[in-house]
Amino acid sequence: MDRSVAGYFTWAFAVTALGLALAVWVGCSFSGTVGGTAQILFIAAVLAALEISLSFDNAIVNANVLKRMSPVWQRRFLTWGILIAVFGMRIVFPLAVVAIAAGTGPVGALMLAVQQPDQYARAMEEAYPDIAAFGGMFLLMVALSFFLDPEKEIHWLGTPEAWLARAGAMPGMSVAVAVAVLLGMSQAFPGDDAMRFVYMGVWGLFVYLIVHTLGAVLDGRNGTRTAAQGGLGAFLYLEVLDASFSFDGVIGAFALTQNLFVIAIGLGIGAMYVRSMTIMLVEKGTLASYVYLEHGAYYAILALAGIMFLQPVVKVPEVVSGLLGVALIGAALLSSIHRNRQEAAA
Repeated sequence: MDRSVAGYFTWAFAVTALGLALAVWVGCSFSGTVGGTAQILFIAAVLAALEISLSFDNAIVNANVLKRMSPVWQRRFLTWGILIAVFGMRIVFPLAVVAIAAGTGPVGALMLAVQQPDQYARAMEEAYPDIAAFGGMFLLMVALSFFLDPEKEIHWLGTPEAWLARAGAMPGMSVAVAVAVLLGMSQAFPGDDAMRFVYMGVWGLFVYLIVHTLGAVLDGRNGTRTAAQGGLGAFLYLEVLDASFSFDGVIGAFALTQNLFVIAIGLGIGAMYVRSMTIMLVEKGTLASYVYLEHGAYYAILALAGIMFLQPVVKVPEVVSGLLGVALIGAALLSSIHRNRQEAAA
């Protein structure tokens, strides 16, 4: 039985209510005043809205991969995967970054977040250039794998995309382009910072290639072609992809608050909407009905990769990257509707 659009977001609405209730509790615990509690509640709501706006492209790419997975692994991703996304990336990841940057253990990082949130936020900011280089390179490879695909037949922007698809037939083209971009962007950094930027970017490239190689091995028994298909390999690919999408939002959240628990609540609410949007896109076959929607998502990924590369040098507000992604996907949706009307008229 087909569900209504609102039906897909039942769990997301429930988590929203629970999350905002927890934000009130955190506000009462940390501030002890009505004004302080209201401020924390407002920040949690803003973080959730920003995460949702940043996650449209994430949901579309997830749906594109998920529809080719077996039903068993689809369910595993939508249960285990969301737990990893919410608790792993929104809570454990920031603690791990600070534990490494500050040279303390996980417990020490947690105590730092509770007792000295300003120092905790400073450690996250200092680690951001490394995170941006790693995540930006991974997302760049994700986008290039789409545009430099010689088997890609539908092109939103026509000739430029067709040219890129033909260029993708040359072996190693996506890696060559990614390395060229990395080396070019490193020129914006002085001396040792440039070397560090390149080093972390190479790690991002390495992880992308390893994930795809593992996916080919793990899912090869299913006769699949890439790591974005099948079972365990696709699951790993989606988890690393979600992590890369989350880097920018997690770090950017510290611009609004230094309270780790408020950040986890706000971003956790947003992650549930990603899950709901992913399920809706898969079950309703939206990507097949609106063929340019996927293109808009990958252009948004390309833009996000560029913003992550630039962020250590030029501060770009998260709302800008969020609105840019929404605008690109909105334009792709309108183009898809126009195409469908033309085909129906013909």
